[in-house]
Amino acid sequence: MLAEPRSMDDRKYDLLTESEIDDGQATAAYFLRTETILDHVDENPTVTAELSAPEGWHLLAGLNDAAQLLEGLPVDVYAPPEGTPISGGPILRIEGPYRMFARYESSLLGFLAHASGIASAAWRVRAAAHDRTVLSFGTRRQHPALGAMIERSALIGGVDGIGNVAGGEVIGVEAGGTMPHALVVALGSPEAAWTAYDEALEESVPRVLLCDTFGDEADEGARAIDCLEDRLEGVRLDTTSSRRGDMRAIIEDVRWELQQRETDDIDILVSGGIGVGDINRLRDVADGFGVGGAIADADPIDFSLNLVAVEGEPRAKRGVRSGAKTVYRDGYDDKVVVAGETAPGEKLLKPLIRDGEKVRTFDIAVAADRAREAIPTLRNRGVFDTGGDK
Repeated sequence: MLAEPRSMDDRKYDLLTESEIDDGQATAAYFLRTETILDHVDENPTVTAELSAPEGWHLLAGLNDAAQLLEGLPVDVYAPPEGTPISGGPILRIEGPYRMFARYESSLLGFLAHASGIASAAWRVRAAAHDRTVLSFGTRRQHPALGAMIERSALIGGVDGIGNVAGGEVIGVEAGGTMPHALVVALGSPEAAWTAYDEALEESVPRVLLCDTFGDEADEGARAIDCLEDRLEGVRLDTTSSRRGDMRAIIEDVRWELQQRETDDIDILVSGGIGVGDINRLRDVADGFGVGGAIADADPIDFSLNLVAVEGEPRAKRGVRSGAKTVYRDGYDDKVVVAGETAPGEKLLKPLIRDGEKVRTFDIAVAADRAREAIPTLRNRGVFDTGGDK
């Protein structure tokens, strides 16, 4: 039976509030019923719960929100640092009274699964782009309330810049961008839009002009040079797929016309449905990529959370290995062992919360560096090989 919806007087949009998440109401109903049942039988066992990743390489993100969610609860939590590549096995362990955190499972999984999916997609884009610029342009494809999470996750994955203004303000990163086709259409000509752009915006805004609205890309690129002269820093090509043709040939034509005017220092940025396959094909002729859906539309990582010990006794459901575990990484070879045992390499699961107190700080740039540092080794192992176009 459906509950009565809240009236529009209570909230404008269909959004859950921070207090509802913090109170554990953003959960599956059976977790609240589990609390009622455990209370009825006067049981609150101390348990070990593990959140595990599926096979394959992914990038861990969303840990800052997870820590905020669990902070203040009488639990100990262990996890790798944010931006760590993960390859299956336990990636977060919670120890404490079960009734104190049971209701938070849904939100915990949601925080980590969605952010890690986006970060992993951005990480694969970063690996494909090598040293080329990558910008995150995809938040308009998702619920606007998710803008900060998407941009933060994309930055952890390795993008160089973001486009969402409010999202950037939340995470302390300034958003950037060029211009939409709508500006050119509204003002009637590329020159009118380019001139207005140059005159209206402060000098700190890069002069990167959209050059494919009405005419041939190479022709509009040449006209952009005539319009802005040495103030022009770059051109953006965003031709829709129905007119695109051979994007590599288009870029080469634009580059040719730019070189004829002795402007080798003007960058060519490509956007519009760009994915990993496109970047692999174009990175030797393009200077940068604006990536939307290939990052923002990423599927969440299919994490799972299971109890693996109760009152110190190994106990788990069928198909899950019982007992608390940890992971050691030697290079990028991972070994799962029983918690308390050792193995060659570095232990991945490190304290995040001790007795309810958060013991770690979060830095987007540090997490992004960690993710980037792993790329050369994992690329050599074929981790980023793709058979698809996107």
